[in-house]
Amino acid sequence: MDALLRHFRAMARNNAWANSRLLGAIEGLDAAEFAAPRTGFFPSLRRTLNHLYAVDVYYLDALEETGRGLAIFLPADPDFAEPAALHDAQAASDHRLVAYCDRLGPAGLDRRVAIDRGEVGMISDRTDAVLAHLFQHQIHHRGQAHAMLAGTAVPPPQLDEFFLDFDRNPTVSGGGFLPPGW
Repeated sequence: MDALLRHFRAMARNNAWANSRLLGAIEGLDAAEFAAPRTGFFPSLRRTLNHLYAVDVYYLDALEETGRGLAIFLPADPDFAEPAALHDAQAASDHRLVAYCDRLGPAGLDRRVAIDRGEVGMISDRTDAVLAHLFQHQIHHRGQAHAMLAGTAVPPPQLDEFFLDFDRNPTVSGGGFLPPGW
């Protein structure tokens, strides 16, 4: 269990680090470029990254049992028009996720959490499965945003150097373990 807890804590930090690097690069775009049509599941960087933020908040709500459920998406997904505002909101969500994983103990991994699935009702899932899904969801859509960014004048940042000791030395790898201020 300790290894799985360490893994989730590292994934939460990786998630924060990768989001910070990607959103920091995207701040180099103006609002029109941020919202410009692009190829992807969500047809713009703005929609893709706002979706990531909204889903993070949705699953954090379930994990923390704050009771907002699908109301997070009403009247529609949160929509930050400016990359800097989205970066701030995502950083706050990422801090919550890191803190949640840091507080989590072995018994908490087996705990079932109720997730508001709308007309289907409240469906419970294990905490470890919800966290695994949340991290996979982030990686999936962050990869799409990374590819979209490659079609702009802003170069996409390195996002895969995090876990190895080599990656922790920014003078060698260009990586860095945590966003500034962590």
